[in-house]
Amino acid sequence: MRSSLREKAIKVCDEKIAKKGEGVGLSFYAFFANKNDDPDLLMEAAQWWIKTHALDHFEKAVKIRDLISTGK
Repeated sequence: MRSSLREKAIKVCDEKIAKKGEGVGLSFYAFFANKNDDPDLLMEAAQWWIKTHALDHFEKAVKIRDLISTGK
């Protein structure tokens, strides 16, 4: 995962956790605006989420933040 996506994803996770608590879930779509203006980046996130880690559609933001932070 490229560093710009990694930084954005961590920021989104932190914001969701701050607003809704540590039990909040999200999907990789949370890292993007409703308009798909960068399909390559979206596919990169989808591959990381689905193929690399075999994650469910919704996962805890804490789990995603920890995976990304550790470079996995």
